[in-house]
Amino acid sequence: MRLVKTVGELREHIAALRRDGKKVGFVPTMGFLHIGHMTLVAHAQAENDATVVSIFVNPLQFGANEDLARYPRDLDRDSAMLEAADVDILFAPDVSEMYPRPMQTVVDVPELGSQLEGAVRPGHFAGVSTVVTKLFNLVQPDAAYFGEKDYQQVTLIKRMVEDLAQPVRVVAVPTVRESDGLACSSRNVYLSSEQRRAAVIVPRALNEAQRLYQSGCDDPIAFEAAITRFIADEPLATPEVVAVCDPFTLQPLTSLQSGPVLVALFVRIGATRLLDNRVIGVDKSTHGKAA
Repeated sequence: MRLVKTVGELREHIAALRRDGKKVGFVPTMGFLHIGHMTLVAHAQAENDATVVSIFVNPLQFGANEDLARYPRDLDRDSAMLEAADVDILFAPDVSEMYPRPMQTVVDVPELGSQLEGAVRPGHFAGVSTVVTKLFNLVQPDAAYFGEKDYQQVTLIKRMVEDLAQPVRVVAVPTVRESDGLACSSRNVYLSSEQRRAAVIVPRALNEAQRLYQSGCDDPIAFEAAITRFIADEPLATPEVVAVCDPFTLQPLTSLQSGPVLVALFVRIGATRLLDNRVIGVDKSTHGKAA
């Protein structure tokens, strides 16, 4: 595996792959890798000749009072995991390499990016779409792999790729979960043992949403209120976003029983925000397929 830290060196290696006619798969990450990331890597390797992984904690997607400074980082550990998995290139630039001067250009998908998580993290998704576009420009992948845990992010990136005619196939990979159902996340490391036990309220809330839907509940307001109460029954959990919406547009619904429904959760456990989601109902979604 080649560990690359500069844009110039990355471009040299990508050009060499292209000269050899190799198909390139790309997995963008913020590091502190876990089994969910490695599942994305496995998908990329299965479908491509060469796999590139990036590790970059992107300051553009963190708000002023968020966890940029304390976001978990361990490049040596991550490098060893990727080396063992036979990844071809690890691109791990410093902030000064990605942003040698303040960015004046922003890529935004405002309608999709201002809802759900975006409503409580203003500007977050503009930061995401900007850095992903820059990484796509640098790596020039044939396909890029993202976890469905970040459903809104995947939806937004697929729309961005379509709108800008970016030559990248975006592949959504199903959420990888721990044994008790909690979605794998780098931020899980923040949780104390007591908080970690409390965090199972998140996947349990999705099970409750499934039960409510199957019982015939059709009122989105009542549905969201019931799930909010369910989460709030856990003393350590604060539900910040509980939403049912269209899985394609992320728009609010007026009825739940007319098609597939996305249940999106954004729950705070202590100082840690946990994301999760589930598409329920008659699943006509193509979210898990390539754009």
